[in-house]
Amino acid sequence: MQRRWIWIVSGLGAIAAAMGLLGCNTYLRYQGWSVERQDPEALAQMLRPSYRVQLPSGPGPFPTAILISGCDGPKDNLGRWAEALNRMGWGAMMVDSHGPRGLTEAQLWRLVCAGQVLTGGERAGDIAVALADVRAMPRVDPDRIVLIGSSHGGWSILDLLSLSGQGRRPFNLARWPEGQGDMGLDGVVGAVLLYPYCGVGSQVSRHGWSADLPVQFLVVEDDTIVNEEACLAVAERMKANGLPVEWHVLEGTTHGFDQQEKSLFSTLEFSPEATKQAIALVKGFLGRIGAQ
Repeated sequence: MQRRWIWIVSGLGAIAAAMGLLGCNTYLRYQGWSVERQDPEALAQMLRPSYRVQLPSGPGPFPTAILISGCDGPKDNLGRWAEALNRMGWGAMMVDSHGPRGLTEAQLWRLVCAGQVLTGGERAGDIAVALADVRAMPRVDPDRIVLIGSSHGGWSILDLLSLSGQGRRPFNLARWPEGQGDMGLDGVVGAVLLYPYCGVGSQVSRHGWSADLPVQFLVVEDDTIVNEEACLAVAERMKANGLPVEWHVLEGTTHGFDQQEKSLFSTLEFSPEATKQAIALVKGFLGRIGAQ
């Protein structure tokens, strides 16, 4: 009996130690302390083959949106937004953070969704180098760039804004890309966040942001994936600080309403109606900030 108790206690100790290590690793990753820093050019070389650029016809230069996917990687919603933006006279560059890192399999991208791999503060570096790249394209207006992110992509954009305001770089960058200034946001005139994560693991929940950029939140009522109330609290706090922030709560739809491609057993639903509403809201936002 005594030996059995020793085994049980030893087993529980091993489990507790494993959970402690997992928690420690998660904390270090969320703080960026365990993330390898890269030269921005090396990161750009990895990402560039997967860029998808879609511009309207004509010589340009066009105002352009950088589109950042959710935690499951680029899906049909990015193409849907690119087409809508083209109809508004906007270009679009879709950035794939998953494929170049081999995170396309479900068991791997689910780690992104769980915050165990590629947190928002780390993925913010992908946005920074993509921003430098898109501004160098000949038919793109380098001074009219908007960042649009879905879910995890929205988290990454918010963390980029937050880290920049703290005087910090994204976790995976050794320095800001050339031509992006000391804050890494040159050329950005606004941001749109579709049902983003704003929870305790995000930089924005603790530090907010300081950039005087128009920001639009589109959240879902009773979101079952992220807590929309956390984003509304952030938005209200930033607006109270005098920053140009607006938010809209979409009712009767689900997280990922604009994405038709779903993972197996997903309870989320594609909603053409909510997607149409969101596109109209974004079009109005772009018009109000004078980016059209």
